[in-house]
Amino acid sequence: MTEQPSAAQRLVGGITPKLADLTDEVLFGDVWARAELSPRDRSLITVAALVTQYRPDQLRSHLNRALDNGVSVAELIEIVTHLAFYAGWPSAVSAAVILQEVIAARD
Repeated sequence: MTEQPSAAQRLVGGITPKLADLTDEVLFGDVWARAELSPRDRSLITVAALVTQYRPDQLRSHLNRALDNGVSVAELIEIVTHLAFYAGWPSAVSAAVILQEVIAARD
């Protein structure tokens, strides 16, 4: 049975194979696996960072990961609302639109 390529391999593996390997092995294979924070907590932190830095491309996948890691829709809505005052209104509105799309796609 052939192993399916990771999300990183599908996204950037063709152009930057080393970046895809580092994403798989270091970021998700090591950093996300460390016991000091739960995957749920890592998702909360990552979503907040991506909203504040206005990273819509990565936000979409991390919103899905957050939901998979047990973060509720209500919590994600609250994160976006809260960050409007710290990250800026445009970043929060953009994140809200992406969150709405992610929720709709999962229903």
